[in-house]
Amino acid sequence: MNHIRIFKHYVNIHHILLACIEYCLLVAAVYLGTYLRFYNVPEGVVDNLALLFPRALFFALVMTVSMVAMGVYQSRFREGLVGMTLRTVVSFFLLGGIVLSVFFYIIPSFEVYLGRGILALSSVIGLLLVTLLRVGFYQSISDDLLKRRILVVGAGHQAKKLQGIIDNNAQERFVICGFSPSSEEERQVDEALVVDIHSSLLQFALQHDVEEIVVAVDERRRIDKTKGFPLEELLDCKLSGIAVTEVHDFIEREAGKIETRSLNPSWLVFSDGFEHSVSRDYIERFFDIGASAILLLFSWPFMLLTVLAIKLEDGIRAPIIYGQERVGYKGRDFKVYKFRSMSVDAEKDGNAVWAQKNDSRVTKVGNFIRNARIDELPQIFNVLRGEMSFVGPRPERPQFVEQLKETIPYFDERHRVKPGITGWAQLCYPYGASDEDAEQKLQYDLYYIKNRSLLLDLVILVQTVEVILIGKGVR
Repeated sequence: MNHIRIFKHYVNIHHILLACIEYCLLVAAVYLGTYLRFYNVPEGVVDNLALLFPRALFFALVMTVSMVAMGVYQSRFREGLVGMTLRTVVSFFLLGGIVLSVFFYIIPSFEVYLGRGILALSSVIGLLLVTLLRVGFYQSISDDLLKRRILVVGAGHQAKKLQGIIDNNAQERFVICGFSPSSEEERQVDEALVVDIHSSLLQFALQHDVEEIVVAVDERRRIDKTKGFPLEELLDCKLSGIAVTEVHDFIEREAGKIETRSLNPSWLVFSDGFEHSVSRDYIERFFDIGASAILLLFSWPFMLLTVLAIKLEDGIRAPIIYGQERVGYKGRDFKVYKFRSMSVDAEKDGNAVWAQKNDSRVTKVGNFIRNARIDELPQIFNVLRGEMSFVGPRPERPQFVEQLKETIPYFDERHRVKPGITGWAQLCYPYGASDEDAEQKLQYDLYYIKNRSLLLDLVILVQTVEVILIGKGVR
């Protein structure tokens, strides 16, 4: 398998392996930097390798987390090696450098044996080692020999959607050996990929080294085995050691979302996840309060500057913060707070309007604080009041919710958890400004609700740094 599940969240095995090797290289970079800094390992360091070792581990940890925050290990990375290298440089010399500088300022004794000269050399050496490793790593995984070979049973709408997901999200991990159509389906996939299996399904799979069969048949309940659904043959393949996966499970695993249009309620009922735990609620609340206090401690200067900037642009009497009705946990309405980024009369007629790209209602200061996500900071107080969590689906306005519930299946299920300042959908999908966008984001929200855990919350928080720095998904 290309993924393993850690605390219910799917993690790419290749990226775990890459991160582990890079971590070891970064530890080695500290020792190599020490050697080059003094042209010889100083006697004091030789005698105190035990003191240098935890510092090397901490350096490697900070740089690895910084790379995670900048999206270096994303499965859906499409910027090539140059883009990945640029992100890594930012990780090392901006995020990592700031964290290490703050830490050394708080605990000066930790800087012993890891001074500025060694730190700079270690960073440069680490960057070179990591870049060389990645060149070899991504060249190797691009080889078809390392890709998982799959056969898709079905060639209709579901199969076409599956092909699109593989092309967009997992092309580097899979080779499609073909689509085996059902006799009751209208073919929607590329005819060049359709295979007519005249032998048994197992024989075909063995001949083509198929490792996994994905069942993506439209309206399977209407197709019995006499009309083309090979239930007994699939069982034969499974008992012969070939993985058989239902299409919704495959999409959840590989794309990090739950496809809703063709989803049966029985899948939601019988699949794992969607668990509720009182202890988890207490842990989440403790986490929210702690994270809010830390963020408030570091962000208050930016909040003060934002207040001054809004006043300078719009006048001393201009409102700074605005409250807007949103739908929260269990469908209860609450008022979410933000720094005002639009003109005062942005919705003077009282009708809710989706924010658009390059929206003319956004002020100059508003444009900046939106890109930097500073406008969201007052929601810290929503979190402290218990109306929101740090991580969760973004709350929508009541007018939009009523409209979307009528057109999008399972839309109301996103209110089973508290809304969040940031969320899985915000990382995986750009800003939503239409019903179609809302449906796409719902698929990621359902994945989060189904698989939520403290680990997934931490992953989302760390990767939100990337959203803030590059302004991904901002309008």
